[in-house]
Amino acid sequence: MTLPLEGRSAIVTGAGRGLGRAEALELARLGAAVVVNDYGQPGRDGSGAASAGPAEQVAAEIRAAGGTAVAHTGDVADFRQAGELVELAAGTFGKLDILVNNAGILRDRMVFSMSEEEWDAVIRVHLKGHFNTTRFAAAHWRQRSKAAGKPVYGRIVNTSSEAFLAGSAGQPNYAAAKGGIVGLTTSTALALAKYGVTANVICPRARTRMTEDVFAGFGQPEEGLDPLAPEHVAPLVGYLASPAAAGVNGRLFVVHGGMVAVLDRPRVQAKYDSEQETFTYDELDALLTPHFAGRPEGETFAAAEVLSLRRG
Repeated sequence: MTLPLEGRSAIVTGAGRGLGRAEALELARLGAAVVVNDYGQPGRDGSGAASAGPAEQVAAEIRAAGGTAVAHTGDVADFRQAGELVELAAGTFGKLDILVNNAGILRDRMVFSMSEEEWDAVIRVHLKGHFNTTRFAAAHWRQRSKAAGKPVYGRIVNTSSEAFLAGSAGQPNYAAAKGGIVGLTTSTALALAKYGVTANVICPRARTRMTEDVFAGFGQPEEGLDPLAPEHVAPLVGYLASPAAAGVNGRLFVVHGGMVAVLDRPRVQAKYDSEQETFTYDELDALLTPHFAGRPEGETFAAAEVLSLRRG
């Protein structure tokens, strides 16, 4: 039986642990040859010395299961090293077909206490890291498409978070980066569609070292698969990377514990028109103040939608 990703090659960033590891194993299980990227720093804040260990261990795990994998231990937030990552995949496997961006760090702080370095570090790894790999992969696919005179096979799966939807009080850098990743993904989806490339973005919930504080109150079951296990997220990534998802482009998904939700783009909640040439302060006060009266203080534009997903 032919596997869905047989003959395909993939890059998974941040694949030495957690979500990235589960995604790399799933792509390999579906038949893809995988470049396992991880910078290998032990601290979830990006601290500590870089190490080849995590990436090498996952690559070895894939090979032990009969798959094909090589490790890459570069920093995807470095423009040059991201280019080398794409070159490694194309050079080793003949081409690149799939890019899964997952690498990230946390530097949590309230906005009034956050340092410039804490802001820059998170934006660099999450948002710039996603851009760097996407830029080189996109150039690879565009070049191949032009040479062939037709579309090629390309899949991008980026990793955002519900933090960009509902806010996260102690994570202004993380929430901003994750929102930026959604914008990067939808722009990329439009730009690369004519070359045969799709780009989609997921908002996963999973128990990893990045989320150990968030899910501290949710104990793991004594038996069966943890509802917050990264293994619940990986199948969606495998699907989006597959030929079956050729018609899925520029879409946003929330995924966790056996649930996948497809999110709409923001919709208009209410619309008001000025009775004059332009609004006056008094007119806006008369229209908007009653509209927001009685709503929960601090409610964001997406809070109701996110809560409904959680109830589901």
